Amino acid sequence: MSNVLKITNLTARVEEKEILKGVDLEIKTGEIHAIMGPNGTGKSTLSSVIMGQRRYEVEAGDITLDGKSILNMEVDERARAGIFLAYQSPVEVPGVTNSDFVRTAMKAVTGENVSLFKFIKEYDKACADLKMPDDLAHRYLNEGFSGGEKKRNEILQMKMLKPKFAILDEIDSGLDVDALRIVGENVYNMVDDNLGVLLITHYERLLDYIKPDFVHIMINGKIVKTGGRELIEKIDKEGYDWVKEELGIEIDPDQDKKTHVLLGSCARNTNSIK
Repeated sequence: MSNVLKITNLTARVEEKEILKGVDLEIKTGEIHAIMGPNGTGKSTLSSVIMGQRRYEVEAGDITLDGKSILNMEVDERARAGIFLAYQSPVEVPGVTNSDFVRTAMKAVTGENVSLFKFIKEYDKACADLKMPDDLAHRYLNEGFSGGEKKRNEILQMKMLKPKFAILDEIDSGLDVDALRIVGENVYNMVDDNLGVLLITHYERLLDYIKPDFVHIMINGKIVKTGGRELIEKIDKEGYDWVKEELGIEIDPDQDKKTHVLLGSCARNTNSIK
């Protein structure tokens, strides 16, 4: 039986600015949903509100996990319930090793001690899958990491924690072609009846590796159109101007009308970033 994360008429603000203006979305385990849209339209705000970050105030609507509202849950409670958020800019934590952080997080989420032997075996496999350095376990969390290493480290944590729902907020930014493929293939291979993914991205290239079941376009704080991969191709060719014409939507002038990256343009020199 699938788990269900459901967002209903969600309205939220940060300080005095209303960002989300009635978002409706339902994700089941086994599904991959991609959200695309201009900058400033609320995509990252949506991920933060789902995770329960305090600076965002929910004014209306609800978020439920298997029929139970999570709005009154703290961030750690939502994590224990099975929600995982990979950040755009993972923070550095000096003095805490990567392995200690992950093992502590696993205990916090499951409420059980993880045997050291089992942990090391799983951690080493995850490192190998993501082509992370051999000394990763003993390095401090994200300290001195390249942008690509930080993003891969987020996916490593996801592999170890095994959430029900993973929200991936622009995990592709800052990745070279090889790292993009590694991250994309690892995420795609994890999706099964026990995991659903909400993917927020500007880069169509990532969607070559993480193939979405549903593509949503978000503009002015709402999801205005849902479809399949045909939407990705249209965005790649035309940006978002066609949405304004087709749906009669006036795009907020603070948003970039044509914020998208052509399929080949995210390719970087593979020596420039890990």
